[in-house]
Amino acid sequence: MKKPMIFSEFFRNNGVVMGSILFFLVAFWIIFLILLPQISMLDYSLHPNPINLDAGERADEYTLKNYKYLIFGPEGSSDAFNKVDLMVFVRTIIAAMAVTIMNLFLCYPLAYFLAQSKGGGFVRLLVILLIVPYWINEILRAFALRIIFAPSENGLINGIMMKMGLIDQAYDFINTDIALYAGLGYAYILLMLFPMYNVIESLDRNQIEAARDMGASWTRIHRRVVIPHAKPGIASGMTMVFMLSAGALAAPQVLGGTSSLWFTQLVYQWFNDTLNWQQGAAYAIVLLVASIAIVLTFMKIFKVNMGDIGK
Repeated sequence: MKKPMIFSEFFRNNGVVMGSILFFLVAFWIIFLILLPQISMLDYSLHPNPINLDAGERADEYTLKNYKYLIFGPEGSSDAFNKVDLMVFVRTIIAAMAVTIMNLFLCYPLAYFLAQSKGGGFVRLLVILLIVPYWINEILRAFALRIIFAPSENGLINGIMMKMGLIDQAYDFINTDIALYAGLGYAYILLMLFPMYNVIESLDRNQIEAARDMGASWTRIHRRVVIPHAKPGIASGMTMVFMLSAGALAAPQVLGGTSSLWFTQLVYQWFNDTLNWQQGAAYAIVLLVASIAIVLTFMKIFKVNMGDIGK
């Protein structure tokens, strides 16, 4: 009974023509841009690679061979598990979590300042200054950061530190993953900032003033008043930053060191270098399912539902 009422109200509010257009666009987005590509990827992952069919295998049969490869490695391997790929997968997930937490701690104070600031013109100017750098392509920003963190005296940071006498030789920001973490954090920082800003802006300042009048410390005010109110924005921002960081490719390719292989780089290699789309699809599906499972788990732990994120 509720669904017909929802649709009837939707068409009543938007009209039959505009409602039909909006419904078609949403359906097209969900079906053709989300569901069908993922279903096709899943189907690819369940077939053997036609180029390297083993004896007795057929290209049209279903198999879990591609998923077993991620866990156990190639058949006949001396190792019990595919340690290299599994370690890359685990390191990618942990690094994506670290980038998400780093962005949270960086963005929360700024989001609170912007939302509670009374200077409207200054706030708008600051928001514009935050957005303008994102007019530049992500790959160009990654190469710019590569120049800034270059592990030589020609690098901007190393050059300044060496001229100031803080270091004697250039520090390797690339192979220590500092440049990679900074690049990922910078790439998606606005996706953490603006959801929190939008939610905190709706917080009534009188609640904060009342808490201060009652003698609450700033720590207690944020813990008991601001953060519970901002929880939907925090959850939305953390979800987007984590998912995009785990699935990033440009920043790891440009800013990653020799020992900081990203899981998406393995997917890219399977698709483009070895032309084994089935194996690459399996790796991509594993990353997608694991990321969604992690997000849903933390939503359960922190008691956040999809309705809160969609606010």
